[in-house]
Amino acid sequence: MTDTPHFPLSAVVGADDLKLALYLTAIDPKIGGVLIEGPRGMAKSTLARGLADLLASGQFVTLPLGATEERLVGTLDLDAALSDGRAQFSPGVLAKADGGVLYVDEVNLLPDHLVDLLLDVAASGTNLIERDGISHRHSAKFVLIGTMNPEEGELRPQLLDRFGLNVALGGHTAPTERGQIIRRRLDFDSDPQAFCAQWETEQQALRERCENARKVLPGIPLDDAALAQITERCFKAGVDGLRADLVWLRAARAHAAWRGAEAIAEQDIDAVAEFALRHRRREQPSSSTQPPAQSPSGTNAEPSEGQGQWGEMPAPALATGARREVPTWPPHLQKKP
Repeated sequence: MTDTPHFPLSAVVGADDLKLALYLTAIDPKIGGVLIEGPRGMAKSTLARGLADLLASGQFVTLPLGATEERLVGTLDLDAALSDGRAQFSPGVLAKADGGVLYVDEVNLLPDHLVDLLLDVAASGTNLIERDGISHRHSAKFVLIGTMNPEEGELRPQLLDRFGLNVALGGHTAPTERGQIIRRRLDFDSDPQAFCAQWETEQQALRERCENARKVLPGIPLDDAALAQITERCFKAGVDGLRADLVWLRAARAHAAWRGAEAIAEQDIDAVAEFALRHRRREQPSSSTQPPAQSPSGTNAEPSEGQGQWGEMPAPALATGARREVPTWPPHLQKKP
């Protein structure tokens, strides 16, 4: 838990898919985090920060907007260097997120060089800094939670695949739910402590359910039958790489633990399928094909000698405006030679 009050997940109206994905990540951090997509005003950040209260350990660390490379990876401690003349490492955001959650708001707007750093550290679990006269290495194993608005730009495929699960929020909410959401948000903003106390019973039940699921998780086998179903469906979906298979299997096991089951069932596989495949599924090519271009005579034209490949490319039709008639001037206005 953190000292800063967060809007409790138990008080969130709707967004059931996203809440489930966050629960599964809290149960098994090895799933690899969640990417939350949705339009503006869908409380993506509020929902993401609600995960902080369900973590077994570690911190919920936010990467600030406009963060520099030094802020992310760490740098030389200037106070120690100026006062004592010592080259001492000053930890960055990655060091603070070790063992916990690293939250990146508007992750699709992150500068490319910071994306590259995140990719390297997320893959290795280690942050290596060699700069400013220091050489330092520390563990940086974290769960990556990101939010983005697709209207503001896409996410690089390399970083997209690093997120274990992907959930998209719809922008159309029924009037009744809209009213409940606004009322609860106003109550929270007016008195966060009182609002959290009001929902403490439900929130405590949610914490206990996640904790119980974490306890039974190691006893649920990653069985071959479930793996066979998942690999077959990943193959049919045309996903690249093998990360989807691994994430899907882990998420299905976490869902079984969430239900309190002792083994992975088909309902667990189905419940998390879209989470694991949505950002990895390859679009199938259209089965319809265009017929080959034909010559005016109705037969396929062969390129004439000396034309190279131009004979295979009919001249494109160019759009023109409305045809205008050439005016006929009266005889007395025509210029005489």
